[in-house]
Amino acid sequence: MVVHSLALHLTAQADQQCYCQKLLSQLSSKMSVSRRGASVESFKVMDVLRRANELQELGYDVLHCEVGQPETGAPQAVAQAAIDALNEPRVLGYTDAFGLMPLREKISEHYRSNYASLEKAPPASRIVVTTGSSGAFLLAFTSCFDAGDVVAIASSGYPCYRNILSALDCELASVPINKEFKLTADELQREMRRREAANEKSIKGLILSSPSNPTGAMLDSDELKELCRLCDDNDILFISDEIYHGISYGKEEATALQYSQKAFVINSFSKYYSMSGWRLGWMVIPDTFVEGINTLQQNMFINAPTISQTAAMNCWNEETIAVLKGHVAKYSVCRRIVLDELARIEALNPENIAPADGAFYVYVDLGDENCSPGLGSVAMCACLLEEQYVAFTPGNDFEDPATILGDRRFRISYAGGFETVRQAMERFHRFWPEWLAKVRDAKAVK
Repeated sequence: MVVHSLALHLTAQADQQCYCQKLLSQLSSKMSVSRRGASVESFKVMDVLRRANELQELGYDVLHCEVGQPETGAPQAVAQAAIDALNEPRVLGYTDAFGLMPLREKISEHYRSNYASLEKAPPASRIVVTTGSSGAFLLAFTSCFDAGDVVAIASSGYPCYRNILSALDCELASVPINKEFKLTADELQREMRRREAANEKSIKGLILSSPSNPTGAMLDSDELKELCRLCDDNDILFISDEIYHGISYGKEEATALQYSQKAFVINSFSKYYSMSGWRLGWMVIPDTFVEGINTLQQNMFINAPTISQTAAMNCWNEETIAVLKGHVAKYSVCRRIVLDELARIEALNPENIAPADGAFYVYVDLGDENCSPGLGSVAMCACLLEEQYVAFTPGNDFEDPATILGDRRFRISYAGGFETVRQAMERFHRFWPEWLAKVRDAKAVK
């Protein structure tokens, strides 16, 4: 009798488990990743970094020239300010959605001090402290554009522009860059005219970085002025990504704020200020967008990290500025190493190497002669990493996917310091003849 009862109990349990499994199966079949989530491309440099880290964990001496990660951490005064804040008997709680007022005032003063021709520095009321520049992109895009709006981007550009805008169901107008690796008013106007002639939707916005990631090309003041005027005259919302300001080599930097009251300007503490992991940036916005962005910030982020804001108020003291200028001097030397070493490779056409006016990247086009179907920059970067343990980023992260240039171009980051760059270029030289032999053999088979 006991055995019979136990059997009945176990049978009931089994039936219940079966039912639960069936129910879970039905639920899981109804739960799936959204179309938006499934359609967004990966940030491919992070895929390269992941493989480089795997090799490093296996004991290989990997040289990281893939990510735009400064070798240095935050300046000492900034780091110490964070330590002091944590040790104080106070709560690092929420701030105003736009950020700490003293920090916003310092950012305003930064514009007053660093851009001589700027007639009036932006008031703190128009400055939003954001969760990195990525938070600023999301705030700008959601406040400026609706699904179906057309946003222009450079054909060679930061991949997250394309990916975020696509996730928001915006349409992209990929504008080909010129021979100097720039998108100027001429290129934008050409695309505007093409769209008008083809009876396509007009452009609602433009996002562009100068200095550029990945090319390092930088618009001069006249080029930026013309671009701002063209956008203002045609009701195009211009979002000027200036996160590499401060890192330039001989050319004067200009901000869109000098030429337009309608432009958005985005900057970050990640690059020049060496605070990438602190997730802090800022945005200067037109008056008409203040209320809308305030509401979006409250709902999306509440505020940027309070500890990071507190520490960042030390970014402009005399000691910190001296340290940061020292960083740029190091980048300049590393830039020279890369450009000089590339110049020694006769097979690379100098016209296929972007000017590297600013930021800490050199962007290279292999040219038709140095690649073959299946043996482009994607394969080259993979082979270089697996054989020489040097991580470069292939151009398919940055190029318009409708073109073949993503598999012809690659980016070298020289943010990692002298020794990393020097050794990486030595290994690249050892690798290069082997690569040319692979391409030559592949073409011979054809």
